[in-house]
Amino acid sequence: MIRCALAAIVFACGVVAQTASAQMLRVFPPNTLRGSVVFGEMPTLLLNGKPAQLSPGSRVRGANNMLVMPPTIAGAKFLVHYTLDVGTDRVRDIWILTPDEANITPWPTTLEQAQTWTWDQNARTWIRP
Repeated sequence: MIRCALAAIVFACGVVAQTASAQMLRVFPPNTLRGSVVFGEMPTLLLNGKPAQLSPGSRVRGANNMLVMPPTIAGAKFLVHYTLDVGTDRVRDIWILTPDEANITPWPTTLEQAQTWTWDQNARTWIRP
């Protein structure tokens, strides 16, 4: 009887923890931009409709925040946040967005916007000048 009760408590805690972690929004670096990506043959991709390349050591994270190998999603189009390597304009990191993350607007799509807008951490939104 006690074992069953303990098992039920452990199961309930696991469900609650899993639900809570699934609802958390990821924190992105301040130099993160939003765009659309279509993955091609490594290391090429289309970034906002223009050819681009992944940098060596780049990382692609899925909506579940797990690493994704780009060849497994070749040809698919995603709304993403991404960072660029300084000086090379190659794509460094990509996060495939969840619907909740995609609903955070506005979000900068160019480096100029990211440098002039202000991020409000409490409201989790960008403020345009």
